[in-house]
Amino acid sequence: MIHTDVLIVGGSLVGLSAAAMLAHHNVKCLAVERHQGTAIHPRAGHFHLRTLEAFRAIGLEDAVRRASEEQFDPDGGISAVESLAGNEIAQYIANLNAGVEQYSPSRRLFMTQQSLEPLLREHAQALGAQLSYSTELVNFTQDDEGITATVRDLPSGKEDTIRAKYMIAADGNRSPVRNQLGIEMVGHGELSHSVTIYFKADCGRWLEGRNLGVIYVKNDKLRGFFRMVRSGEAGFLVVNTVGDVHRPGAHNIADAITPKLAEELVREGIGDAHVKITIEDIARWRAVADVAATFSSRRVFLAGDAAHTMPPTGGFGGNTGVQDMHNLCWKLALVLKGVAAPTLLDTYDTERRPVAALTVEQAYTRYVLRIHPERDRAGMQPLVDDLNMEIGYLYRSPAIAPVENDHDLVYEDPRTALGRPGSRAPHLLLTQNDNTFSVLDLASKHHALLVGPDGTNWANAAQHAAGTLGIPLDTYILTPQGVSPETIEQFTHRYQVSKSGAVLIRPDGFIAWKATSNQNAQEPFMKDVLSCIMGKG
Repeated sequence: MIHTDVLIVGGSLVGLSAAAMLAHHNVKCLAVERHQGTAIHPRAGHFHLRTLEAFRAIGLEDAVRRASEEQFDPDGGISAVESLAGNEIAQYIANLNAGVEQYSPSRRLFMTQQSLEPLLREHAQALGAQLSYSTELVNFTQDDEGITATVRDLPSGKEDTIRAKYMIAADGNRSPVRNQLGIEMVGHGELSHSVTIYFKADCGRWLEGRNLGVIYVKNDKLRGFFRMVRSGEAGFLVVNTVGDVHRPGAHNIADAITPKLAEELVREGIGDAHVKITIEDIARWRAVADVAATFSSRRVFLAGDAAHTMPPTGGFGGNTGVQDMHNLCWKLALVLKGVAAPTLLDTYDTERRPVAALTVEQAYTRYVLRIHPERDRAGMQPLVDDLNMEIGYLYRSPAIAPVENDHDLVYEDPRTALGRPGSRAPHLLLTQNDNTFSVLDLASKHHALLVGPDGTNWANAAQHAAGTLGIPLDTYILTPQGVSPETIEQFTHRYQVSKSGAVLIRPDGFIAWKATSNQNAQEPFMKDVLSCIMGKG
């Protein structure tokens, strides 16, 4: 029998992110993946600020950025055209990173999953995660102490038994684990049977001088979008519908696709009858907008497409899965180490499912507006700004201090956010020993207490309380000797606290609690606060 703390079913983007993040927190984990290796197709391409911040927390951001810039322009836009050679219809985002520097230490980027997954795999293994490819889950059972799973090595047929304390199901939109647990998917259901056509063609002349990253195509023959490499020599075309969208079969291109039709569609998307095209591969898939009725069942947690399926409009799918793991992995680490109560794990569903449901709806809204505007809009949510979706979403759970006069929205505008508990900590540049870093870097591994220059009592009380409870806690005091008056002013403004205030930031960068002044800055009070956020009160 093989023993591990966490068994991860699925070794693609989300499963590899789980492995890397668990290993970052020194958790023993094993990921099993039925395919022979990492992704062979580009797939996910638009990575959001919050995802890059998650990679930053585990030390992977720089490598990802370097690999991205080898393939794509760093600040591409998102537009709609009749064809590459034709007229531009709309511009959704002119520049991917315009104006984001004041809100995040990271930058959005384009990158293929084909290039990202090997980096994640290498990083996870370097941190100590175990990965087993060509291995499928046969069955599993769970009891009060853990999971017993049978896995099969596909080349040899040999079966092994794995005993784990917890299991993460990152096994895709058809998730056998979710199905065995009997967890339903709810939402808008199936939108189309789509295809992704991977091709080579010299399209550089139509990209030159244009800031195009994701290029939506809408004409009489097809609707979908292009993703092209920097040189314009290769890329892929996603086709969601063909011809008249009211015609039977218009939304089921997957059943009709052939190499010949694929070439015709690429040609129509490019808009040049003479360009030479080589079709490399065709992938068939379903555009679906659904979310799981629950993200957990005792000791099993759903993640990525197993928990939420959404059309690629907006690029939310893979990003949401990575952010699932950023929320869950530190909680698993603290529970496995006995620092937090097992009830802390209940907050994964409480916090992530409302955010995922919002995200599925926003992907659906963008699908209707960008791909199928003729669709009945009954029940369609209004469009939410991209920045709000990326770093403005909110958590509520027993592990987060309640907020007075809570407006019950699932998101807020990070441009005007005031550091409320349950929100991502507002970005603020700090310096220490001539090094400049973000507030978000303070809590990449442990909880961090950020206090104003007159908040020393909070730091002392929290350190003593954390020591008594065995909770790893880092403190950072904004002293006049260490930071500029402007930084202290920014802290009090962005977090809406006085100079004696304090903010407790979780390892995923979200605020668990804050005090606007030094009232109650005593050890017994901080013990209560820390016990609550660890699921013990």
